[in-house]
Amino acid sequence: MKRLFTSLLMTLTTLTMIAQGWPEKYEGVMLQGFYWDSFDQSKWTTLEKQADELSQYFSLVWLPQSGNCGGTSMGYDDLYWFPGNGHYDSSFGTEAELRSLIKTFKEKGIGSIADIVINHRKNVSNWVDFPKETYKGVTYELKSTDIVSDDDEGKTKTWATQNGYSLSANTEGNSDVYSGKCEGWNGMRDLDHSSENVQINVKAYLHMILEDLEYTGFRYDVSKGYPAKYTAMYNGDAKPEFSVGEFWDGYAPNCKKWLNATKNNDGKIMSAVFDFPFRYTVRDAANNTNWTKLANSSIVSDMNYRRYAVTFIENHDTEKRSNAEQDPIKKDTLAANAFLLAMPGTPCVFMTHWNACKRDIKAMIDARRAAGIQNTSEYKMEQSLNNYAAYSSTGSKGKLLVVVGNEKQYTPSANWVKILSGYHYAYYMDKEINTAWIDLPSGTYKGIQKVTLTAITASDAQLVYTTDGSNPTATSTKVASGTTIDIEGDMTLKVGLLINGVVSGIVTRTYKASQARVITINVNTDKVNWNGVNFWTWGGDGSHAPSSTSWPGDKVSTTTTIDGKQWYSKQYNINSEIDFVNFVFSTGTGSPQTVDVENISEDKFFEITNEKIENKHKVNDVTSTYTGIEAIRTTPSYKDNVIYDLQGRRVMEGQMKKGLYIVNGKKVVIR
Repeated sequence: MKRLFTSLLMTLTTLTMIAQGWPEKYEGVMLQGFYWDSFDQSKWTTLEKQADELSQYFSLVWLPQSGNCGGTSMGYDDLYWFPGNGHYDSSFGTEAELRSLIKTFKEKGIGSIADIVINHRKNVSNWVDFPKETYKGVTYELKSTDIVSDDDEGKTKTWATQNGYSLSANTEGNSDVYSGKCEGWNGMRDLDHSSENVQINVKAYLHMILEDLEYTGFRYDVSKGYPAKYTAMYNGDAKPEFSVGEFWDGYAPNCKKWLNATKNNDGKIMSAVFDFPFRYTVRDAANNTNWTKLANSSIVSDMNYRRYAVTFIENHDTEKRSNAEQDPIKKDTLAANAFLLAMPGTPCVFMTHWNACKRDIKAMIDARRAAGIQNTSEYKMEQSLNNYAAYSSTGSKGKLLVVVGNEKQYTPSANWVKILSGYHYAYYMDKEINTAWIDLPSGTYKGIQKVTLTAITASDAQLVYTTDGSNPTATSTKVASGTTIDIEGDMTLKVGLLINGVVSGIVTRTYKASQARVITINVNTDKVNWNGVNFWTWGGDGSHAPSSTSWPGDKVSTTTTIDGKQWYSKQYNINSEIDFVNFVFSTGTGSPQTVDVENISEDKFFEITNEKIENKHKVNDVTSTYTGIEAIRTTPSYKDNVIYDLQGRRVMEGQMKKGLYIVNGKKVVIR
């Protein structure tokens, strides 16, 4: 009986710990896995292909809102909350693809953070009707009486009264004693969370997110829109491992008030918060070239709250999306990320920055991990001037020093070793860490790369290294600290400190040869009699905009004869295994045009047809007719098919290496 009681007590304690807003002494880094209109980059299938790479650097990935919104959408006009009937086929992929992504991420050690949009909700056909959804035998439906009485500045109430509907009579749902009047969001119906029916729907939705879709935690959208006590209620019920609220406020005391308002009955804060004060501090420092502003107060600057600070420097709402700027960092993005990743709190890296500055950001995260920087780590301002600032953070393994601005003007003490530098930033590591360091992070690279090896130690040490994945020993290749070596192609580089004949502080980097290549797109217009073809292109890694940046793009007027047919041809660079190009073909000044032709990463032959969809010409892929090759793949995906090699021997999918195969009578290249 005593053993049973002890086990039960431990289980309850674990659940209580999980239910609390954010883990203590957490060393993970989060990636915001989307930006505005990132429908290509954030496809579930595209993100899943990157799981191996992302898992080396990120413990959490915040995904776009994944429910169906009734059309192309980033998800903030949420319509459906529960699976079934295609309600989780979104602008980013199908429900099956979403589940596969979350499962793959989990297997690789990445937790998926769901974007929870419960402040407001989209209607089906009029101002106040919501979808009726049945999930696991229970029907869920919000009513007009679940809408706050002052929704859309009273416009909803006017319409409802004129059409025989009633809104919520409870004004408590519209205000929050901790943050004043809750903010409304015009265009969608704001929900009254004091309504029991709203609470029932939200609780069921959150349980589905965690238990059915198997997300790891929540990012609550528009946390200013309803009282913070409901965040405590929902997290106490669902028990997410991670929770962070979008309480958009640049004044740190207000953010702390919100955190305190999420406390449960035991006085425990039930959610982290995005550190907007930190974000504005870094933005102002970078944009004004005044690095003293980094000393401004934030959530992470308060040791009593920094555990709950999810720090960031840009997101989908603040980035520049048009000439009518949102609120972007305009310069020194690298320096801003360097400061972010050297400081305590849980950093959230913006996808646009990750894609543009991947090599630097990877190395910064490597350094953060080498020092063991945690969300609760202590930090110290070493020096702060307009031109530059230097801050040190103390991790579980040692200290990391970041210098931003004109970093060359700062001279650290002799106990620091410089390990990284770039435009307006530098990283130093404390010699007491006693580790080797490789400045080139793991990844895919084209051609020969220069790699600098550094000994971070106060001892008189040599470095030893291997390139075959084996651990270096005292007899491995020896070099002095600061030596630069060349690497190329696929290899695993391991480097260790050699002190008094003993190897320690081994670090590992894994490199792959780039899959960059040039593809040719061939277009035939015999069936439509077009004289010339415009190629409008986008997608992939963002480098595929046409040379002529205004519609209809690049015009090709000369043809090439292939197998007796005339083809308009154009070449494109494919820069990685996950890169691709999307096309719209047109003629004249852009009309008529074709449907979108998406996710192209190999040589293709396309025929434009007379058949139309919504007045746009359909396109037939006739590549196999002209190349004899059915498909080109980087990995086999032919389970239960009949496969032969070129020697006529039957092979199984797992036996397929690089080369040419016959699959069900058609040629297939595995690259």
